[in-house]
Amino acid sequence: MDGPPEPSSRFEAAIAAIDAANADDPHTIVVRGAARPKEQAHAELMTEWVRRLDPSADEAQLLAARAHHLRRWTSPRSDYPPGRAGYLRWRTALKARHAEEVGAILGDCDYDAATVERVQAIVRKDHLRTDPATQTHEDALCLTFLETQLAGVGDQLGDEKTVEVLRRTWAKMSPRGREAAQTLDLAPTQRELLERAIDPA
Repeated sequence: MDGPPEPSSRFEAAIAAIDAANADDPHTIVVRGAARPKEQAHAELMTEWVRRLDPSADEAQLLAARAHHLRRWTSPRSDYPPGRAGYLRWRTALKARHAEEVGAILGDCDYDAATVERVQAIVRKDHLRTDPATQTHEDALCLTFLETQLAGVGDQLGDEKTVEVLRRTWAKMSPRGREAAQTLDLAPTQRELLERAIDPA
């Protein structure tokens, strides 16, 4: 099977611009032993997971992966009311903002309108269950969360609420994403929580 074509010069320019924007993140995270700006590190992991889940992923998919949380720290959760309703409002506003901001970057890199709209649709997660590219994007998001944030969530929420979060996460994933999740190198306590979420019996 043929893989994706070689990246274009405009793709490389767009990736560099997205990475430069995310490099300003004041929050850091340790990923695979190295401290990095949080959203820059997450963007790289997202791109890696999309490539692993779909080796033929096109430029639009990879650009959406790189920009999925573009400059997210500029719109903190604390700007919205507490509770799940406030959380959902925050998430909806973020997706629209990320799509708008990556659209501006892609326009500066001479991408055509159709490609820009495609990237924005994936970032917004339009047609999640029916668009394979968007589902791959969601799987990659979930895998990045499991790999980098599960331990922190467990410390913050406790075991029972973390299991609830994991059940919601698992429900979003495709069989291919779930299979990849089973290969993650999780700590024993995190693995146990995931197993409880998968098999509540």
